Amino acid sequence: MINNIKTEFTIKDLENLSGIKAHTIRIWEKRYQLFKPKRTDTNIRYYSIQELQKLLNVTLLYNHGLKISKIAALSSSKLISNIKELSLKKGVEATALNVFKISMLNFDEARFNEVFEKLIREHSFRYIFKNILIPFLNEIGLLWQIESIFPAHEHFISNLIKQKIYANIDAIDKSKGIEEQDVYILFLPLNEIHDIGLLYIHYELLLHGHRSIYLGQSIPDENIIGLQASFKKVKIVTYLTVEPSQKSTLEYLENISQNFKKDSSHSIHAIGQKTKDILSENVQQKQIFVYHSPLDFLKLV
Repeated sequence: MINNIKTEFTIKDLENLSGIKAHTIRIWEKRYQLFKPKRTDTNIRYYSIQELQKLLNVTLLYNHGLKISKIAALSSSKLISNIKELSLKKGVEATALNVFKISMLNFDEARFNEVFEKLIREHSFRYIFKNILIPFLNEIGLLWQIESIFPAHEHFISNLIKQKIYANIDAIDKSKGIEEQDVYILFLPLNEIHDIGLLYIHYELLLHGHRSIYLGQSIPDENIIGLQASFKKVKIVTYLTVEPSQKSTLEYLENISQNFKKDSSHSIHAIGQKTKDILSENVQQKQIFVYHSPLDFLKLV
């Protein structure tokens, strides 16, 4: 697996990861000798991970108002020093996304945890997740789709983030009374593994004192339908990123709904990419509700 880890990046990868246009990177490279790419036999530039890291740091200072000519004149140690000064001046939030990207590319768990611990001293976990981690995850998803990062990068950083969610779930005071009126059942369909959004919803439900049962990834439909024997009033919450793939999303949700007993009180709440073609007003009478994001769903909790 290690041999398949991405260590060389095209100029398009640099553009995607930094947000700086390839044309501008070439100008910086030529005018200021900021980077020294190697070339393939067909004369295509490629850059090392160290040069990508340098570009991310250069971009951070550039986006905070420092002129590129001044940045280019900095030594490597002075560049890092300026990044640290920026973090002290603006707060760790200003540099967090940059460091998270570098941590991901280097598979550096210690660096990720160091920045996260600094963030948690300044902000609540809810603030960090909504304002820093969600934008970061959205960007990572796009980078994975266009192959600027490998799946190993995405899995590595996703697992670190899930560890933080689990830690905060464990920290919730569960000695308080639980609201039993509605039971939330959270699951991912068969072959669906993208569970960060759903796991965060589980955290929020527990935080607000709701009864939330988290079943996790890749759960067969019949297991969900069978739950009606245990609970009379159920709110089913699912996250659909790549599944269902063998039938339409609406057909999948309607199948679950139709298999509940007519006298049972239930509703189905679906979030994620696969729900975008469903018009909410067309399915609400069937007790099916769709949301663009976890945050949209949580507004109703």
